[in-house]
Amino acid sequence: MTEYPHEVLTEAGLDAARPDAVERQHRRGKLTARERIAHLCDAGSFREIGALARPEGSPDLVADGLVAGTATVDGRPVVVLATDFTVAGGSNGDLGNAKQDRCWRIAASRGIPVVMLLDGGGHRVSEGLDARKFGGGFPLQQTQARLSGWVPMVAAVLGPAYGQPTLAASLCDYVVAVRGQAALGMAPPALAAAATGEHFDAEASCGADAQARHGPVDLAVDSETEALDALRWYLAMLPANAQAALPVEPVTDPHPAAAAALDEAVPANLRQPYDMHRVIAGIVDADSDVELKGEYAPNLITTLARVGGNPLGIVASQPMHRAGMLDAAAAAKAARLVSLCDAFGIPVLVLMDLPGLAVGAEAERTGLASACARLITALGGATVPTLTVIARKGYGGGYVVLSGGRTFDPELVVAWPHARTAVMGPESAVEQMYRREVDAAPDPAARRAELTERFAEQAGVIGAAEAFGVDVVLRPSETRDWLLATLATLPRRRQLQTLTPRVRAVSPL
Repeated sequence: MTEYPHEVLTEAGLDAARPDAVERQHRRGKLTARERIAHLCDAGSFREIGALARPEGSPDLVADGLVAGTATVDGRPVVVLATDFTVAGGSNGDLGNAKQDRCWRIAASRGIPVVMLLDGGGHRVSEGLDARKFGGGFPLQQTQARLSGWVPMVAAVLGPAYGQPTLAASLCDYVVAVRGQAALGMAPPALAAAATGEHFDAEASCGADAQARHGPVDLAVDSETEALDALRWYLAMLPANAQAALPVEPVTDPHPAAAAALDEAVPANLRQPYDMHRVIAGIVDADSDVELKGEYAPNLITTLARVGGNPLGIVASQPMHRAGMLDAAAAAKAARLVSLCDAFGIPVLVLMDLPGLAVGAEAERTGLASACARLITALGGATVPTLTVIARKGYGGGYVVLSGGRTFDPELVVAWPHARTAVMGPESAVEQMYRREVDAAPDPAARRAELTERFAEQAGVIGAAEAFGVDVVLRPSETRDWLLATLATLPRRRQLQTLTPRVRAVSPL
């Protein structure tokens, strides 16, 4: 058989032709870029582009450190980019940047998701020191920015990913990182130390768990295979693009134990914490939820799940943390979930149980007002249907900001039997408004208890239902059926939300 030059060059870049480099990567406890692609994608589906790309005079920089092309994941087309740590540490060269830009444009024109597998990277210093190459900037940043909200973008961080790879991952909808391997940050520790004299623990500041707490990482896992599987599960929840049909799966009932316990999952005692994850499990299809940013602002849960086989975004208070209080981080987290769902036409369910907004100097220093404004902008401008369930309590500004009652015109407003809502909790109201009266009473404790009981009764769900602030009062166990019936009749987009003649809302600071 005739051997052609391009075949020789292509074969030279494969793992089988580079055993020493592959062995070094395996000694690090990591898969190669091609092994990762093989694990994620359907067998035989990967079609590589740019395999022969090499900088002039650098024949060893095979594929310029980036393995890229198209493939299918569970039968659905995707674009895949995997930085190759065995080639110049996976650094970004001019040709690699051009390949990234080309892949993102393929995703844009075909309307298919982007998958990034990041290990190494950052701009290749040997090329970046030349102003003729660096001075023109990098149009690929704009290309990726314009993909946001058009096609799903996901990333697995499987090694060091300082600088441009961190930016690329941060622009994605979903990011998974491997403990002990991943490192995200705008500058590596050595560069930061040279510039500022500051020395810091890279794992404590830039590792998978740290960045999950900071917000850029949605999920920290223990192995590469877990990370790649997580990307697959997330992609299964999303349409191929903002105009494609939602992926519908066969209906699966909730876990029997979770469904059976739902009516008792929310305690009547408003001060008693409980795990909202148990409530969610009793409503959604079994094993269908994919939580986003679980370690960031844990007082609020954001997750994608299925109800009746249909994707649904869920924003839920978490009473296990700070009593479910809405602080700046939680409000920003909620706004992001709403914007993700609005981009891809996924309805949003709000499960509310919160004592109100965070208060105090720390709340103001963290930008609570701006974060709440972002959430108002997201919910007020959402074109997808929204639904609200008041699980137990909703007080003050938090109730309004998190779509309490008819604030953002939900398609369905449900209250559960123990629900209460008012401008503030009864105890706080008595303390602030009636302190003098209580102190002057013959029996201050009795008067305080009397006023507290009266305001608690006024805040009960029956009053909200009588004033038609909610559509229906239900047992928790009845909620799934109402959601199924309502979701079955909803349009993908709410027409009333498209009447304002604008290009976009102005994002609060």
